[in-house]
Amino acid sequence: MEEREFGRSGQHASVVGLGTWQLGADWGDVDDKEALTVLEAAAESGVTFFDTADVYGDGRSEETIATFLSSRPDLHVLVATKMGRRVEQIPENYVLDNFRAWNDRSRRNLGVDRVDLVQLHCPPTPVYSSGEVFDALDTLVEEERVAAYGVSVETCAEALTAIARPNVASVQIILNPFRMKPLREVLPVAREASVGVIARVPLASGLLSGKYTKDTVFPENDHRTYNRQGEAFDQGETFSGVDYTTGVEAAAEFAALAPEGYTPAQLALRWIVQQPGVTTVIPGARSAAQARANADAAMLPDLPGTTLDAIQDLYTTRIKDQVEGRW
Repeated sequence: MEEREFGRSGQHASVVGLGTWQLGADWGDVDDKEALTVLEAAAESGVTFFDTADVYGDGRSEETIATFLSSRPDLHVLVATKMGRRVEQIPENYVLDNFRAWNDRSRRNLGVDRVDLVQLHCPPTPVYSSGEVFDALDTLVEEERVAAYGVSVETCAEALTAIARPNVASVQIILNPFRMKPLREVLPVAREASVGVIARVPLASGLLSGKYTKDTVFPENDHRTYNRQGEAFDQGETFSGVDYTTGVEAAAEFAALAPEGYTPAQLALRWIVQQPGVTTVIPGARSAAQARANADAAMLPDLPGTTLDAIQDLYTTRIKDQVEGRW
């Protein structure tokens, strides 16, 4: 699989990575054997980038990755984790002592001395403007606790503030055919600054797979049930912030645009991979088959201009007004 560089850090990632939120929590139940099977299928399909966080299953996702990689010393996988969501979300908690403590925990969970890439996990907006915060992150690099650092953001404005910092290696942002604003506002600036872009929520929490209807019922412990209005965390993380009914209708139209040989999910992933400035896209997977199908999107031909135009038209007419004012 093609790999792309996080310019400032010199690290590389497969263009299709693996998001592992599903392997920890908030997507219904996934047992340990299934989780390891997903990691194996992704790695065997050429995926060399795993994205996790210290709060995914309260560390379970990190520990599962460590278990898998310890059994496969032949693999080289860049593992990115996140920190910051284990405490009250106030800027005062984003200080060096906490960073060290959170990093110690992640290193234990991952079984490593140094984390490949650590990301601030969608912190309060003022954090991105704090010189002290980024000085503390630089200290983590100097102390060889982390090889590089980045940020995970909710809004384009937060991304631009972070990109202006000289040592930020990557920005993780929601980007998919139902969330296009970053194409205009973030990706060109990131490319100019040699900052990597990690595209998350690429399938709009599964909407873009075309598998759901208005009558679909998700488990009670699935964020697609309990966070539709942002009750637990930012609403944009669930269905990209799109009203579910609208999203299901638009997803059916999106699925109809898939060229022969593409599933709707692969159409969405291929669309992201083609965007100039994207380093990697991190779909989640709950089964080995899903992991392999996601990885296969990296091998598909580029989408033709007519398909790209149709996707843009669908976004403009059905989705844009719901999301661009907030994120």
